[in-house]
Amino acid sequence: MALFLDSAEVKEAKRAMQMGFVAGVTTNPTLMARTDRLAYDVISELCSLCRGPVFHQLAASSLREMQEEAERFHAIAPGRVVIKVLCNLTGLQLTSQLADTVPCALTAVFSAAQTYLACQAGARYVIPYVNRATRLCGDGLALVYQMAGIVERAGSGTEIVAASLKTPAEVVEAILHGAHHVTIPLQLIEEMAEHRLSALAIEEFAQATAGHTGT
Repeated sequence: MALFLDSAEVKEAKRAMQMGFVAGVTTNPTLMARTDRLAYDVISELCSLCRGPVFHQLAASSLREMQEEAERFHAIAPGRVVIKVLCNLTGLQLTSQLADTVPCALTAVFSAAQTYLACQAGARYVIPYVNRATRLCGDGLALVYQMAGIVERAGSGTEIVAASLKTPAEVVEAILHGAHHVTIPLQLIEEMAEHRLSALAIEEFAQATAGHTGT
């Protein structure tokens, strides 16, 4: 059960890696565009910071161009760069071609049927947009639950990385509904670490310690 940072910002990745419990980094074209840098340079730098998986989403559209881009980015850190592919028939075909040598993640998965095909294509990961699915389809958590059932029955080793999570409660529910991993922004990781009752207890212990030591 891994926690990934959802960001293309190198500063955020450095902070997350310093925490010691963040397994890797996921990126997408929207996050990459905010850096105003070449994707190849960003992925290379993220790989130098992170010992775990770094996810790069393909920008190319044709099958041939996607394959070339996938191979170019995979070569940055073979086995650690996960190639994210949009879930459609072309993406499934590419995943099937690459899966034996390149770890692939099918992203923007919005149905259990797509999940079944992703398993058959040999995808290492499937990525549902949980909050977006709730807003557009009614229940993103139910989608995760259905996907988990398909993955378990397929026995393919495909794992669910829940994305588009907005609150600590949504992160927890995604895991309880069957997600193997989650990817979230740095701000949400920091938010999850805090609780008002924890803060109260910390303050009480600090006061007790100060009284005991005479300071």
